[in-house]
Amino acid sequence: MTPRRPASPLTALTGRLIVSCQAPPGDPMRDTGTLVRMARSAQAGGAAAVRVNEPEVVEATAAAVDLPVIGLWKDGDTGVYITPTVRHALALVDAGAAIVAADATARPRPDGSTFADLVAAVHAGGGLVMADVATADEGREAAAQGADLVSTTLSGYAPGSPRQTLPDLELVAALARSVEVPVVAEGRIATPEQAAAALAAGATSVVVGTAITAPTALTRLFAAGLTP
Repeated sequence: MTPRRPASPLTALTGRLIVSCQAPPGDPMRDTGTLVRMARSAQAGGAAAVRVNEPEVVEATAAAVDLPVIGLWKDGDTGVYITPTVRHALALVDAGAAIVAADATARPRPDGSTFADLVAAVHAGGGLVMADVATADEGREAAAQGADLVSTTLSGYAPGSPRQTLPDLELVAALARSVEVPVVAEGRIATPEQAAAALAAGATSVVVGTAITAPTALTRLFAAGLTP
């Protein structure tokens, strides 16, 4: 048997909100201290977990909040870039991530490994794995390869998935019907009503990012709305 962390992080997420505390390159919010305060604010507001990018931020956040930290490492901006290799995944485990989020689409990984290789390495290190997928087939395959959770993160952003402006509740429902692991709804969830609809569609928990933690993007949206 490979060593595994207790299932308590998954139990804590059931029916709850996960807040993605990230900022894109060049954004004034992209600062470790700022992102940690964002995570602390999410905890104060009732979040069950936070999703953060890069080992430095994972380590600082894990030390600052009493919540499961879902860690990812974005390296690049094309192809498989969300925790693309085993090396990236293990760095997140070492930094204190309770759950490692990684691209689990059918695209090739830059180190030639498979998603199953990444899952095995994270499990051996005592962590859990959230599979970020774009389609139901990818979600089923990720679960078969040992993923502990499957998330709709990449729907609308990866080849093979429809481009859309609303949450992909059809994918949430399809995954809920076809995998035995928890299904996480993520992507374009902008209101509490949409978050509730995701749970109603079969999601175990819901990730919200931009609508809570992206003042630059939200300001741009309002400013554009006032432009003649």
